[in-house]
Amino acid sequence: MHDTRTARFEAVYKATYGQITAYAARRCDSPQDAADVVADTFTVAWRRVDELPEGEQATLWLFGVARKVLANHRRVDGRRTGRPWSGDDRPGHLRQSRNPRLDAEMADLYGGRPDSGVELAAIAQAFRSLPDDDRELLSLVAWEGLGREEIATVLGLTRNAVRVRLHRARKRFARALAEADLPITTTSRLLPAERPR
Repeated sequence: MHDTRTARFEAVYKATYGQITAYAARRCDSPQDAADVVADTFTVAWRRVDELPEGEQATLWLFGVARKVLANHRRVDGRRTGRPWSGDDRPGHLRQSRNPRLDAEMADLYGGRPDSGVELAAIAQAFRSLPDDDRELLSLVAWEGLGREEIATVLGLTRNAVRVRLHRARKRFARALAEADLPITTTSRLLPAERPR
């Protein structure tokens, strides 16, 4: 029984590690914070290995876990310090031993980011001005490449609710980009069309 559970976890880990790592790296302020989110996400997956869905549903399930782990880290640290979460000063019950290999992988991901020019800075500022829910929806489409049905699974919403919220999020982002005097071509490039599902 234990060997079956271990094999199941290892298979899911190998299949999803890159996607979960990228998810965390795009949403954290530092490689160390992202490494902590990845580690905690797979810790939850190991504890709940019997609940892991099959196939692509496992990836969506793990996106949902990573989202909750990230929110919990931010909430705990926000209550403790009154400022955004930073993995290096978390309370003892959340602190884990550092994994140098994971930290190095995260640093490589962060190192690969494009240089931020004036336009990129303006886009980033417009994106940060959006509500958290809008940013997450747009990120799941643009960064993770998910369709409405997959996003509904990750967020625990209906497909129709995702459709409506995504439409509104795109409009708010387009408005924020227009207020930043960014050309319409930028808007269309950053608001990808949904994949049919």
